[in-house]
Amino acid sequence: MGSGEPNPAGKKKKYLKAALYVGDLDADVTEDMLYKKFRPAGPLRFTRICRDPVTRSPLGYGYVNFRFPADAEWALNTMNFDLINGKPFRLMWSQPDDRLRKSGVGNIFIKNLDKSIDNRGLFYLFSAFGNILSCKVVCDDNGSKGYAYVHFDSLAAANRAIWHMNGVRLNNRQVYVGRFKFPEERAAEVRTRDRATFTNVFVKNFGDDMDDEKLKELFSEYGQTESVKVVRDASGKSKGFGFVRYETHEAAQKAVLDLHGKSMDGKVLYVGRAQKKIERLAELRRRFERLRLKEKSRPPGVPIYVKNLDESIDDEKLKEEFSSFGSISRAKVLTEVGQGKGFGVVCFSSFEEATKAVDEMNGRLVGSKPLHVTLGQARRRW
Repeated sequence: MGSGEPNPAGKKKKYLKAALYVGDLDADVTEDMLYKKFRPAGPLRFTRICRDPVTRSPLGYGYVNFRFPADAEWALNTMNFDLINGKPFRLMWSQPDDRLRKSGVGNIFIKNLDKSIDNRGLFYLFSAFGNILSCKVVCDDNGSKGYAYVHFDSLAAANRAIWHMNGVRLNNRQVYVGRFKFPEERAAEVRTRDRATFTNVFVKNFGDDMDDEKLKELFSEYGQTESVKVVRDASGKSKGFGFVRYETHEAAQKAVLDLHGKSMDGKVLYVGRAQKKIERLAELRRRFERLRLKEKSRPPGVPIYVKNLDESIDDEKLKEEFSSFGSISRAKVLTEVGQGKGFGVVCFSSFEEATKAVDEMNGRLVGSKPLHVTLGQARRRW
């Protein structure tokens, strides 16, 4: 994320004083390149590129830890948005305690930005209103997507920015500047507003013979439609769902009330308000969180570690090789860029099953290699 302007003494007590976060890094940037880039600013303790724990691919950000806070502050105030490997990077104080970021306090959202405004330009536009912790224009392969986030270190600074910048024209475009809202909050607002005004209806669970004309005939009874579409795959086969857009909310609501749950050709129709994208994403997040909590609450079982695996062994084959020894809750081959690392973990439901697997599988030839199998620690999660 972006950086801040010079801080008064004591202002950064909540940050790790001599460590900087470096974002938007090119995938080829190494620790050595970071070291050479920042060494002129002062003595360094270390540099680190953050990587995926499994594939070891770089994640596009890292850290630079200086010996002295003054050197870190000088780098922050003079080197932000410099180039490394031909790409501008973003600096901010490293924040080990991420409660401020997760709280959303001081965070604002900007949209309808001209595509010529980059991270550097955004930072200097908003730095007049307070100390900026982070600043990012959201981009894809084609450049700016026209919206951005700025996180100030106080709610007062964020409110000043909203008051002065909302509705201002930047490069002939009137920008919106408002309080940042978490996806769940925005989804709830959209849901509340759309329930009273929706005209787009989602339909699923109909037969393969349903086409646009038949769907239109079914739904036209409730009002004038603007568009009717049965969604199909690449081969032209119906995916079993579609959309109907009415001219009025009243027609859409009547169709939902009348057709939802109706039996058609042995199937029960689902008919409801078509959700906005933000609502669907929020629902996916909720499902993921439920699965994560469910997984977290599961007993870890008793793992065994399997080394010297043949490259042809994947998760399913690993599970198959050990399934005769008991109930397996999980089998995983650790991979690196699609290729096996020769190491896997199998988790049994009991100590006895795990011990039996170790006794009988250690040294057994699987594929072209003899396995090395050892008992893990039951208290560890993996």
